[in-house]
Amino acid sequence: MTEPGDTLLDRLGRWLAGRLQGESSGYEPYTPSDAETLRRTLEPGDILLIEGNQKISAAIKYLTQSTWSHAAFYVGDALPAPEDGSERPRLIEVTIGEGCVAVPLSRYRTYNTRICRASGLAPEDRDKVVAFMIGRLG
Repeated sequence: MTEPGDTLLDRLGRWLAGRLQGESSGYEPYTPSDAETLRRTLEPGDILLIEGNQKISAAIKYLTQSTWSHAAFYVGDALPAPEDGSERPRLIEVTIGEGCVAVPLSRYRTYNTRICRASGLAPEDRDKVVAFMIGRLG
């Protein structure tokens, strides 16, 4: 898993990220999310809060005194459907191991979630935020 030009810090960082992404014990979803219900409810610009089940999630929840350890941005149908027929990515998120990526709603079907919606955001401003987030993928 080493790449040309890797430093000791690069390898250490990848190792640490892998360890922190491991599942923590004792996670019990009490209201798992149904991807289809989420799709019907969410609007572009919404933030989906997620109670993660990774080791780093436990640390985030402890340090922030919050139930929620992760957030993903809903972009609706703004991203193209995959050519292989798999589920369309509708969320943009940043993770410690992957960076800024687009993922389908089904990724969080076994997680506790909550929807946050900016009530005073004009539709044109919402469209700008969606475009900004899509521009940060990669």
